[in-house]
Amino acid sequence: MKFTDGLWLVREGITINGAVQNYVVEKTPEGLTAITQTTPITGRAATLNSTLLTVKFHSPLPGVVGIKIIHHDGVQERGPVFELTKGTGDHVKIEETDLETVLISGGLRVVIRKGEQWAVDFYRGEERITGSGFKSMAYITDQDGNTYMRDELDLGVGEFVYGLGERFTAFVKNGQTVDIWNKDGGTSSEQAYKNIPFYVSSKGYGVFVNHPELVSYEIASEKVKKAQFSVAGESLEYFVIDGPTIKDVISNYTALTGKPALPPAWTFGLWLTTSFTTNYDEETVNSFVEGMAERDLPLHVFHFDCFWMREYQWTDFEWDKRVFPDPEGMLKRLKEKGLKICVWINSYIGQRSRLFEEGKKNGYLIKKPNGDVYQCDLWQAGMGLVDFTNPAACEWYAGYLRDLVDMGVDSFKTDFGERIPTDVVYFDGSDPMKMHNYYTQLYNKVVFEVLEEKLGKNEAALFARSATAGGQQFPVHWGGDCYADYESMAESLRGGLSLGLSGFGFWSHDIGGFENTAPAHVFKRWLAFGLLSSHSRLHGSTSYRVPWAYDDEACDVTRFFTKLKCSLMPYLYDVAGQAAEHGWASMRAMVMEFPEDPTCEVLDRQYMLGDSLLVAPIFQENGEVKYYLPAGRWTHLLSGETVQGGSWRKEKYDFFSLPLFVRQNSLLAIGSIDNKPDYDFADGVKFGLYSLEEGTTTSATVRDLKGAPELTVKAARKGNSVTVTAEGSGKEFSLSLKDLGAIASVEGAEQVDETRVKVNAGAKSASFTITLK
Repeated sequence: MKFTDGLWLVREGITINGAVQNYVVEKTPEGLTAITQTTPITGRAATLNSTLLTVKFHSPLPGVVGIKIIHHDGVQERGPVFELTKGTGDHVKIEETDLETVLISGGLRVVIRKGEQWAVDFYRGEERITGSGFKSMAYITDQDGNTYMRDELDLGVGEFVYGLGERFTAFVKNGQTVDIWNKDGGTSSEQAYKNIPFYVSSKGYGVFVNHPELVSYEIASEKVKKAQFSVAGESLEYFVIDGPTIKDVISNYTALTGKPALPPAWTFGLWLTTSFTTNYDEETVNSFVEGMAERDLPLHVFHFDCFWMREYQWTDFEWDKRVFPDPEGMLKRLKEKGLKICVWINSYIGQRSRLFEEGKKNGYLIKKPNGDVYQCDLWQAGMGLVDFTNPAACEWYAGYLRDLVDMGVDSFKTDFGERIPTDVVYFDGSDPMKMHNYYTQLYNKVVFEVLEEKLGKNEAALFARSATAGGQQFPVHWGGDCYADYESMAESLRGGLSLGLSGFGFWSHDIGGFENTAPAHVFKRWLAFGLLSSHSRLHGSTSYRVPWAYDDEACDVTRFFTKLKCSLMPYLYDVAGQAAEHGWASMRAMVMEFPEDPTCEVLDRQYMLGDSLLVAPIFQENGEVKYYLPAGRWTHLLSGETVQGGSWRKEKYDFFSLPLFVRQNSLLAIGSIDNKPDYDFADGVKFGLYSLEEGTTTSATVRDLKGAPELTVKAARKGNSVTVTAEGSGKEFSLSLKDLGAIASVEGAEQVDETRVKVNAGAKSASFTITLK
């Protein structure tokens, strides 16, 4: 939201009371409290009829400092609020001199000047990373009596801002106005399903605005050297989160707001759906499943979209008996074929649903101020919304989900959650403006917790569309309704990279696009991208997404990349474990892995899949692609070609390849099975040791299906000698050398050929040395 008219003027009807002078700074049990005036105090008379801002500083975690700016403190606080980690504050240190008061938290220092001009500066060591200067903190009113709180943080020369949720606009947010307000706007506009009031800077710090309601950002837009954020009301709270790297920032941010859960390994396989408005019944479903099997196309999850329930009756959790007369038997038969089952749901209850009268009678649905049930016809005729602030409503909704899990359902696609009205009343008295974005958190939490309760920890997974801060705890999320063209494919990738820089570990998209039907060449290019994403789903709107609906080659491409992904599962599941432990996205923006490379700061058409694999999807029919390799040696995973990085490359690929490079000094784990995602990853695993430099040590971890480390292998090079140690499974594995030359001799393992050694089963630990020719 813009308040000024250029640099010098204020917009008509706007009054800005900005902090100009420090009155006093006091120590408190939580940290520090500063009082700042919005007009200079020239004498006692100047203290009359004046405005003060109270600024409270605290630190819940090392390297994380909260700042709360308050105008009037008598405002009644109405929820909801984000559930944040609350530390003891024992790590906080306060220092004071004649010129400044300093709060120290980890490597982050907050300096409050004592001089006449108000300023707050944030330092990492001796480096000033940002700050809030003269008049930046402000209390603002407009001509209609609305009040706002604002702050502006400095942006340095060449500093870029990323994140703010799943945004389909430009990857670098500088120059953009961003409103944190969930909407169902597709992937081709500035609207977003997943709005997160958190951004991360290329300088290695982040800012989280602790407000679930509308937060309005001006990122180098209203003032080109400021990142501004504002909320309606009488107070504003935000956290500055130190790195020093972007990965460290995201680790600290997710320590504050919640780490992603680890999805079960089966979710990483290929999902196929009925699509949205297509006609289908059990015979159609079986034709899809059998068609995949006949063509040797590994399929792991079958998803039933909306019309598994009868039209006009969504959501009633009841199978449409006209097309699914024996749902329990059908699910049993599908599961006997090795499939997991997902079904579509949402939190809207149509008037013709069997649940509507029950929900109305018991107060389980959101109400209007006059006590009527809130209803509209926008999605389902006469639909109401479940009031998840009512514990009884949560239990009521969860009960029907439990019945479906007992029937054989393994996962739920939690659609919608964005179209939440603000002229309503909630059971617990929540502020409807704050609930607009936060509603999805309660919705997804209820569903996720049912799955954890029924299936166990690390066995729960959603396919969710909407989210707010903290939503990363309930994976997986997908990118919403995109068109079937290359532009939307690129939009989807931008959205996923922004979401990954907002603390979300797992992300997917509709392979081939949702709206319309893609030409075969778009579908095949999207297959390569989709099956090198964290999660992979074939889904559409008005047409089926079975590969043979496009052409025979589409089946071959599907088979090739699905099997490739299954074989990569020992590596991908360790990447998933890193997401759960550190908050790092499985699909990482290049700047996340290469923060010191200026070229990587703006790249949004390629990504790192974990820390070892670089993927550059192809967005042209003719197969041409332009991509960038950072400095170092890179080896193409499929061709084995090794090239030197540090430059752009332009190449042409067929449908069975794309730029897919292994990073220098990687120890990449490849599994022994390529037709399913959930197997014993350590049994017969093959490690590739890529371009290991002199004096360098690298390692790889293979996890079990619960996410626990099962086998850890380390390799260190000194001269022509590579020493390898292994701890863990006691299962046979092999190691091959990539771009390291041939083996002269091996001590402690079996040499198989010039570049490969084998470690026999039976030992929980192993150590061997390879001498290179």
